[in-house]
Amino acid sequence: MSLVNTTIKPFKAQAFHNGKFVEITEANLKGKWSAFVFYPADFTFVCPTELGDLADLYPEFQKIGLEIYAVSTDTHFTHKAWFDASDTIKKIKYPMLGDPTGNITRNFDVMIEEEGLALRGTFIVNPEGIIKAAEINDLGIGRSAADLLRKAQAAQYVASHPNEACPASWTPGDATLTPSLDLVGKI
Repeated sequence: MSLVNTTIKPFKAQAFHNGKFVEITEANLKGKWSAFVFYPADFTFVCPTELGDLADLYPEFQKIGLEIYAVSTDTHFTHKAWFDASDTIKKIKYPMLGDPTGNITRNFDVMIEEEGLALRGTFIVNPEGIIKAAEINDLGIGRSAADLLRKAQAAQYVASHPNEACPASWTPGDATLTPSLDLVGKI
């Protein structure tokens, strides 16, 4: 079953954010767009490339009012240690949630139970706490922050223009579609 159009489940997590440990709950999400980016583990190989890519585009996510939440089954202490040890991770300005119990990871259905790690899951959540987009990759397949930004922009556009749809590779300013009987078979 897909999580798209379902409400995120309640959660509470300790996060490393801007040099501090902070508590994050589902209440932090209300009223704004969010993206949950699950990754397998700190101090690994593909993960820092993805998180660094997100850090580089983080100002663009902020411009559209979307907060990034990176999540792994590591602790918030491990996130801080990784931040201190890695120049790539030092660029991160978004919260890094620790999920050592796997509760959040299971809620988003990306837990690899036998390994205690998360698949590479990405979820865009609207201001009401409803998941509007989901992507899940195997461990060796890295994701693109630019594509996440494009999908978030499309999700926001469709939310504010409910009678329109964004075609493949749509970016802000491109033409959209107005689904109707007139379009059937003409695209």
